[in-house]
Amino acid sequence: MRKSAVLCGLGAYLPERVVTNDDLAKIMDTTDEWISSRTGIRERRVVEPGVSTGDLAVHAGARALKSAGGEPVDLVILATSTPDHPCPATAPFVAHRLGLVDTPAWDLSAVCSGFLYGLTAASSFITAGSARRVLLIGADAFSTILAPADRATRPIFGDGAGAVVLRPGDPDEPGALGPSVLGSDGSLRELITVRAGGSREPLDPADPEQEGRYFTMRGRSVFRHAVARMTAATTEVRERAGWRPEDVDCLVAHQANRRILQAVAQRLALPMERCALHLDRVGNTAAASIPLAMADAVADGRLKSGHRVLLTAYGGGATWGAAALTWPGITPQPA
Repeated sequence: MRKSAVLCGLGAYLPERVVTNDDLAKIMDTTDEWISSRTGIRERRVVEPGVSTGDLAVHAGARALKSAGGEPVDLVILATSTPDHPCPATAPFVAHRLGLVDTPAWDLSAVCSGFLYGLTAASSFITAGSARRVLLIGADAFSTILAPADRATRPIFGDGAGAVVLRPGDPDEPGALGPSVLGSDGSLRELITVRAGGSREPLDPADPEQEGRYFTMRGRSVFRHAVARMTAATTEVRERAGWRPEDVDCLVAHQANRRILQAVAQRLALPMERCALHLDRVGNTAAASIPLAMADAVADGRLKSGHRVLLTAYGGGATWGAAALTWPGITPQPA
């Protein structure tokens, strides 16, 4: 009988430090009204100095493992664009700190689409019989790569981590992953980027203000491409799953910007009441966005066992993706 990957655990973690729009207005040329009216974001969580993406990932991973019953996993995937170091990967040390001895672990970089890329990869390992249980973590500390006074980026992003555990199961059981779609377009790489710090443009130790060392984003172009790609990918997944728009109980989209979410929902013929939304409290948490949004939607009752769910995201690269699943009866460990 054909097997599917089944979601059986969910965990979330947010740093304790809250930074409000009013806090940002004290250090840059902005206001609460300017930020909230354009993005829907009112506050975000930010790591304290010395706290890394790996630290966030360990917390979320431990909570997902507990939610799944505490059984060990045989593969760890960490989706992140803010690794602890350029080399080595962060995932092996995360696995070590979680007590997963000799477990294969690797980083996956697809920016805000990273969790969906990881979900498809984890599903493939399980359905191929190469792994029995997979821990997939999405974690980012974007506050560490933002220019301190850049009002185009700093109000948007927050830090956090979310994680899921997947196991093999039947295609018709709650939690089973359905069809997925992934895509990329490298010609759009300059839309969302940190140009310096890699082999093409190494950091210059003599120039601490080197142009390109911080994250930049071309907001208007990102908006246009994100809405188009997320809508198309989600529509394809919904149709492949055999669902009509009215069959969809919840859309869990990458929490980038409230206007993007509204535009995508409108094009998918879904009311906002059926869309997970918590970016007002956490901002854009990049690869952590979808699992954090899922945990929040369960907590507020928007996601229930048996619900038909669509996931979608757009990120740097450019990358995008969508996936379908029926929601399982799991209790996430909270943020």
